Amino acid sequence: MSAVASLRQLVDSLSREQRRNQDLLASLGFALRSFTNLGRFLELVPLVAARLVGAEGAVLVAFHPDGRLWREQLHACPVEGCEPLLRQIAGLSDRELQEVSGEEGVAARLDQLMRRLLPDRPLFGTSVVARSRQRGRLYVFGAASGLSWSEVHRRHVQLVADLTGVAIENELLLQEARRHERIDRQMSIGAEIQAQLLPDHCPVIEGVELAARCRPAFQVGGDYYDFIPTKPQLIGRRREQGKWALVMGDVMGKGVPAGLLMTLLRGMLRAEVLSGLPPDRILHDLNQLAQEDLSHSHRFVTLFYSDFDPRTRLLRYANAAHNPPLIWRRLRNAVDRLDAPGLLIGLQPEAQYGCEQIVLDPGDVLLYYTDGVTEAPGLNGERFDEERLIRALHTACRSGIGAQGILDQLFARLDRFVGPDRTLEDDASLVVLKVREEVMLPSLPG
Repeated sequence: MSAVASLRQLVDSLSREQRRNQDLLASLGFALRSFTNLGRFLELVPLVAARLVGAEGAVLVAFHPDGRLWREQLHACPVEGCEPLLRQIAGLSDRELQEVSGEEGVAARLDQLMRRLLPDRPLFGTSVVARSRQRGRLYVFGAASGLSWSEVHRRHVQLVADLTGVAIENELLLQEARRHERIDRQMSIGAEIQAQLLPDHCPVIEGVELAARCRPAFQVGGDYYDFIPTKPQLIGRRREQGKWALVMGDVMGKGVPAGLLMTLLRGMLRAEVLSGLPPDRILHDLNQLAQEDLSHSHRFVTLFYSDFDPRTRLLRYANAAHNPPLIWRRLRNAVDRLDAPGLLIGLQPEAQYGCEQIVLDPGDVLLYYTDGVTEAPGLNGERFDEERLIRALHTACRSGIGAQGILDQLFARLDRFVGPDRTLEDDASLVVLKVREEVMLPSLPG
């Protein structure tokens, strides 16, 4: 009977220990589901690990995603007795860990440190792993004698380490999601502001049709086009007959930084237009004004600036290394390029710009564009290039359609080349100006 009683006591003891371990693991699982604060969860880890295996204490060492020691998330049990131990671990330099080769080397370096700090204690350590990356190390240690590590003990500690890895990975994913949410909000705000800065419709200019469209590669782009009255105080028909500045530009790069620089350049340029200076002087002064801001951002701007007088159909222009606009001459049924010498805005403080001019004839079509159009890659890896754009423009102009129809045909041709459901790699902008064919030059005074 005594043997049966002893056996029953042993079974009861094992059952109690099993239930206790199940309760401990269940409490850790509940904390993993319920805690929104990673630090609170990680505080429990050494406590649960130590109690599961009946150890004297436990230490959790966590890493940042880049491999640095996460000193704010060093936890131990018991807290009071392990404070000197935690201070020693926190004093380990990040450089020392980074010099060790690979995750196994980092684990070996920490194991070496723990054995030195606990020279006479039984010690077991295992890695905290998530998505095949080491996120930390979990150690349990016993008194100087009386603790042996069974396979069950090792599995229990490993289970705690695995739950810890899930918790750390969840926190990192949550932080990444929050970061993306902030960026998305900023991008949406930036896109809204930029949409308000780009013309929402083309102005009415006597004798011409205008059509324009910008298709950003991202929500916020670096392309810029504008129609600016040189005398904004004029209204009605006098405004339609007044001289207008037509501008196409491109800030090198994409996304929010390019969009912000575009916004800055827009304000500067609009102020310069009011000076009434010729195009070359406008670009010269704009280059000087923008020099400091562009040098700090390490970006440059290409810009084609032109002014158009509807009464004489005279177009004057200067170019800061932008893609030269294309002009279809109806009488010759040929496409030419409009270009003038000049450097990028922001490249040199005293850059000089040339000024050219041309009189547009009835039926002529002028196309301003950015390199996002000609550099767009097709399905076979080739670029759309200028030659394809010239052919597409020639075909559209010969059909006799208006400015909006030409714009639509050009984008449709670009979309067919790029391929269905494929986005552009860079912002693509087009502005089409078509001189109405019924317009006649005013008679010159005798």
